[in-house]
Amino acid sequence: MIGDLFVRGGKVVRANGAQTADVWIRGGRVAAVAAGVPPPPDCAVLEAADCLVFPGLIDPQVHFREPGLEHKEDLASGALAAIGGGVTAFCEMPNTRPSTTTRELLADKVSRATGRSAADFAFFLGATAQNADRLGEWEDDPGCVGIKVFMGSSTGDLLVPDDPTVERVLRSGKSRVAVHAEDDYRLKERYAALPPDSSPVVHPEVRDVECALRATRRLLDLAEKTGRRVHVLHVSTAEEVALLKERDLGDLVTAEVTPNHLFLTAPECYRTHATLAQMNPPVRDERHRQALRQGLVDGVLTCIGSDHAPHTLAEKGKPFPDSPSGIPGVQTILPLLLIGVREGWLSLADVARVTTTGPARVWGLVGKGDLAPGYDGDLVVVDPQQRGPLPLSWLHSRAGYSPYVGWALAGWPRQVVLRGEVVYQDHALAGPARGRPLRFSR
Repeated sequence: MIGDLFVRGGKVVRANGAQTADVWIRGGRVAAVAAGVPPPPDCAVLEAADCLVFPGLIDPQVHFREPGLEHKEDLASGALAAIGGGVTAFCEMPNTRPSTTTRELLADKVSRATGRSAADFAFFLGATAQNADRLGEWEDDPGCVGIKVFMGSSTGDLLVPDDPTVERVLRSGKSRVAVHAEDDYRLKERYAALPPDSSPVVHPEVRDVECALRATRRLLDLAEKTGRRVHVLHVSTAEEVALLKERDLGDLVTAEVTPNHLFLTAPECYRTHATLAQMNPPVRDERHRQALRQGLVDGVLTCIGSDHAPHTLAEKGKPFPDSPSGIPGVQTILPLLLIGVREGWLSLADVARVTTTGPARVWGLVGKGDLAPGYDGDLVVVDPQQRGPLPLSWLHSRAGYSPYVGWALAGWPRQVVLRGEVVYQDHALAGPARGRPLRFSR
């Protein structure tokens, strides 16, 4: 039957640990996770001996560029990259052209993804000064994950730099609000003082620690004032980790980190990759990387978001700072975190926690985030023996580059399953796009 699958003999990795077990998916949902149970009659069997079996990953921060910027990426190509990395659900950001700032534009994105996305999907509504008081009317529309605020520089009309407007957004609605926390006033001052012909190496000095810390502190104050739950995106500094730990606001404030800030360091990444490593907020030095890693392990940082943000090579080749910020990354989340396991600072259970249960809890996803009875039958089978250098040909993003090409792997997805159907195998899609809008409990 459709959605019936028996995954036999793999090491099932969940947030509470790992054990060798079989996973029985019936009618698209997990029916049982147990060891040594014979497969039901007439049920398709996927052999997973000597492999790791993770719940399908959730990436809560991607930029798939459609509509308006499809030369960089579109919903189909971005979803292919996602599913190729074991990401079976993604939440896409509103800074497209036009920006996703109305319920009609949100519905348009849902329509575009339906029948074309290989992974399940949802979209953020972008906050502006014009729609700040109406967002609460639209946040429960199908396919809406929540609200996105850009406190720092952004495209179009999505910039919300001032506290009064951010407060208006927070007082409209109840879903969690995702925030790009960089102080735009300080950004403008620092870019105005940037000498001509500057190198990308100065990127973390222009967008400095104080720029991030000042905005995050303002955001936490506003969250306490309004009681609205917020989520701090792509935390990049040791000081922000310390602030989040000190304030300890529980479920009122959650936060995430990108793999880029966990695995790259400045100034080396800028010397090696120049603008191909340019992103906002910037990759910083080893002190910050170590604090971010510890914050992730300790749970101060709740989850991983790739901030997948592709541009063309021609666009990235523009002189700094005219070169656009952002790099692809949705397909390399799991392989990078497995490198962290090999290096010894992450456990397999940590990987499951920050890529599955963590984002599912933050955003209230229904049926996602675990391999347990009643959950959607989404999983990724990983071959831990895939240790060669990462070839560019395995990456599906339209961007066509990654700073991780050539890195020695510690495993790579072999098969990806969505609701009991094998949808990706041997570096290619296996069947039609089956993605559906995600469901949420507020």
